[in-house]
Amino acid sequence: MNPPPPVILILTFLTVYKSHYKCKQLLLSSSFTSFELSLFELGRSHTVLCAVVYRPPRYNKDFLNDFSDFLAEIMPKYDRVLIVGDFNVHVCCPDKPMAKGFLNLIDSFNLVQSVSGPTQEHGHTLDLVLSYGLPVFNLEICDAVFSDHMPVLFEAALACHTVKPRAAARRCRIINPSTAVQFSVAFNQNSIFPESVCSTEVLSSWFHSTCQTVLDTVAPLKSRQPKTKSEPWLNDTTHAVRRECRRAEHKWKKDKLQVSFQMLRNCWRHYQKTVKDAKRKHFSDIILSNCHKPRVLFNTIDSLLNAPQTACIEASPAVCENFLHFFIDKVTSIRAQISPSAYDPSISVPCSAVFDHFEPVTFSFLQEVVGHLKPSGSPNDAVPPRLFKEVFPTVGPSVIAVINSSLTSGVVPENFKHAVVQPLFKKLALDPAVLANFRPISKLPFLSKILEKIVHSQLMAFLEEHNILEVFQSGFKTVHSTESALLRVFNDIFLATDSGDCVILVLLDLTAAFDTVDHEILISRLKQWVGIRGIALEWFRSYLADRTFCVSLGDSVSSSAPLSCGVPQGSVLGPLLFSLYLLPLGSILRKHGFSFHCYADDSQIYVPLKKKNEYSVRLLLKCLDDIKAWMTLNFLNFNDKKTEVMVFGGTTGIPPVDLGSLAQYIKPSITNLGVKVDPELKFDSQIKAVVKSSFFHLRQLAKIKPILSRQHFETVIHAFVTTRLDYCNALYVGVSGSSIARLQMVQNAAARLLTGTCKHEHISPILASLHWLPIQFRIHFKILLFAFKSLNGLAPPYLSELLHPYIPVRPLRSDDQLLLSVPKTKRKLRGDRAFAVSAPKLWNDLPLHIKQASSLSVFKTGLKTHLFSVAFDT
Repeated sequence: MNPPPPVILILTFLTVYKSHYKCKQLLLSSSFTSFELSLFELGRSHTVLCAVVYRPPRYNKDFLNDFSDFLAEIMPKYDRVLIVGDFNVHVCCPDKPMAKGFLNLIDSFNLVQSVSGPTQEHGHTLDLVLSYGLPVFNLEICDAVFSDHMPVLFEAALACHTVKPRAAARRCRIINPSTAVQFSVAFNQNSIFPESVCSTEVLSSWFHSTCQTVLDTVAPLKSRQPKTKSEPWLNDTTHAVRRECRRAEHKWKKDKLQVSFQMLRNCWRHYQKTVKDAKRKHFSDIILSNCHKPRVLFNTIDSLLNAPQTACIEASPAVCENFLHFFIDKVTSIRAQISPSAYDPSISVPCSAVFDHFEPVTFSFLQEVVGHLKPSGSPNDAVPPRLFKEVFPTVGPSVIAVINSSLTSGVVPENFKHAVVQPLFKKLALDPAVLANFRPISKLPFLSKILEKIVHSQLMAFLEEHNILEVFQSGFKTVHSTESALLRVFNDIFLATDSGDCVILVLLDLTAAFDTVDHEILISRLKQWVGIRGIALEWFRSYLADRTFCVSLGDSVSSSAPLSCGVPQGSVLGPLLFSLYLLPLGSILRKHGFSFHCYADDSQIYVPLKKKNEYSVRLLLKCLDDIKAWMTLNFLNFNDKKTEVMVFGGTTGIPPVDLGSLAQYIKPSITNLGVKVDPELKFDSQIKAVVKSSFFHLRQLAKIKPILSRQHFETVIHAFVTTRLDYCNALYVGVSGSSIARLQMVQNAAARLLTGTCKHEHISPILASLHWLPIQFRIHFKILLFAFKSLNGLAPPYLSELLHPYIPVRPLRSDDQLLLSVPKTKRKLRGDRAFAVSAPKLWNDLPLHIKQASSLSVFKTGLKTHLFSVAFDT
């Protein structure tokens, strides 16, 4: 008996649209077997990509992979996306594996799911409305009429552009390329250096007034109406070609001849080509000048892709005064909440070394310092920083007289200690009428930053020579980073949980810590803990005393107010002084025997918990009480509300003993130095955030791809996307293959966007042609890079002490292979993820010639070549 013929179900998607809309059906470069799809573009000036999806109800293991491939192909190309249809995924049951994976997937692509109620007669939510960049409102689930699924009606609105009001006229200086030459000539003619006067204050005042007088002559202040901002790539050449287009247009409108019309078309094409070339050159110049400065490159390109938006706030003297009093009252109220006690739990560690004076600097050293400083200063600068750097050969002898006078006399000029604070809106979603939604940005004179940089270099040399800085403080120190700090912390956590213990991690938070530092306590700390004496100590007294600030908005300025506490915000020395202020904190933690790590004002304490042993918990609570007592004694406000606790290890994440008062701070997820952490250490939340951010930037970068060469576009992709994939990726050792696959999906999408290849083409040859290491090998690259740095004095000491050369009991042929000792672990899924275990294992597999590299650059080149050959089997 013959079997019955197969039944073929053909679904037809019907799209109805009004005639005044422009609708264009699209075809993807690849088809999907797990769901059906209709795809089209809708709109004119605001194009929306619309997709209608149907997924058969039967389980298909390929659906999540297929749908992620579909999203990876479309999301980098469109700013507005609308996806609707019957997905047959029970999103109303988020704990089910399919629903959980689907919700994580759409969240990774920043898609918003708007349907919240049941859309099927059995009470399940199966019909979904997914959107990106498109507000969905008035959503209604109607009663079923012709199916077991209910119709879903909704409205979607396109964002419209608003016309910004014209800015008011402002007084400014017009500085052109000839200003530097004119300034130098005028300064040499009019300046009479007061050689007989030795006072630092007089020298500084003379230099400021002389520069001010010269600048008023060559570039006087003028009232100028701000021009409407146009595209920065438009120049004289494009304007000239544009004028030719207008002349051709006027001629054609006048005579209506075909030859005139053809001339107009030719002129228009020439103009479009000229603008495109100018645009390409503009972006190319930015990329070439900042190719070795990822942060600068990112900020510059981001400001062009996303025009900076500011809050609408009236600039007036009254508003500036309100901000001034708000910033003062904020610090005053915080310090008023602190009740210092006489109990000091820290152990005094007197310093045997003495730093009692600063060395005068030479002109060549000063020129090097000025050349490396970022040209940022105060609105009150006598000479704008960019112009100052140009005319430095002229004003340099006067500057070095002021600097050396300050270093030898221990006096900091008053005009070096006045800050101009400009309020910066935190987020556009906040209310601009609330002053707490603004962040104070302090701007100090450029000359003061030069002086501080010199003092910083000499003080750091002393601190490093005598090992005074806290070993487990990674903030504001060379070869230290958030990644190195986290690598050490999680190394210790992995090893502790490997032995079967739970580990409790406590994150401590301070409120406005930099602003509440007490000056007298800071001076005492510099004297007793650091060993600063004599003229050097007097210099720091002068540096902290009589500081003032004002608030500036536009042309409006508030009155000046004293700064009686806090390290100067926006200064070069401020972060270092704060680190020295916290030195006793390390002695408290060591006294209690707990592991800790600090990054600036962020502190984390972690301690293993033995099962049914409450003694360590009592010690931890006593340690926290001592920390709070020390902080109140030093006018630091401990923020209980932002204290976070997480327990690692075990099967349920529940601590094996009662944590007492710490139990209220236990969190299911925390953010530690920019990395999202979960109790199971799977880093799912972190990877999800990286995927979301990366696809957002890929979508943005797709807009400028047509105007960049492939080489420059690749540089931009590395700055915006690869840096996100690489940030703290040393922590991803041992995470699940599915998590690595999600990161690999981002890299694949970036490679396809760069090369323009289709989805159905294999990705490995594309990555190989680009010489991009796959994600898993980039993780190995980072681990081995830290290993090389640790073995060659280029990493923090707390990482170097984790790696030890392998010393066999008896002579072996492998003695000369530069092997590292691999610690023994009990549980591979935990202990093998520790840096002390993963780094030696990977290191020992490297060829000898790579381990023997003479420099970091040589090691990087050899390591990448080796991993590339392993990854692509070449």
